[in-house]
Amino acid sequence: MDLKELSIKELLLLQSSVINELKRRKVVRTKNNPLGDYAEWLAAKGLGLDLAVNSSAGYDGIDSEGVKVQVKGRRITPENKSRQLSAIRKLEEREFDLLAAIVFDKDYEVIDALLIPHEVVCEYASYKKYVNAHILQLRGAILKDSRVRCIKKLLVN
Repeated sequence: MDLKELSIKELLLLQSSVINELKRRKVVRTKNNPLGDYAEWLAAKGLGLDLAVNSSAGYDGIDSEGVKVQVKGRRITPENKSRQLSAIRKLEEREFDLLAAIVFDKDYEVIDALLIPHEVVCEYASYKKYVNAHILQLRGAILKDSRVRCIKKLLVN
């Protein structure tokens, strides 16, 4: 198999298969994957962001007008249907202006893609002391909030 001939999505699916097999063999304990980087890449292309260096705390990209965007990706699988995003640290310090939340299905197809203003994230996220961060669930009222913008059509995967 020549990996250079595979599409990005085919590479991601292959990687998921490898992780699943390693987990079955008890070599790895989690299904960590490149989803976060893929979500950032899609957001950068779709929103015209310049990605920040990996060490930039609190945001992942910045647009031509200086708007800072943090990107969170979540992949829903038959085993895990949770729509909980990963921890949002230092939310009160306002290190980002917008949160781009991208939800994928098991085959890396975008199910939902939302652009959420910082103040809306603050309203809906819950602080969890055990992770020292805020947690945001992409379900319920936030999905109907008029301040939240659907950006799914901007993301071509």
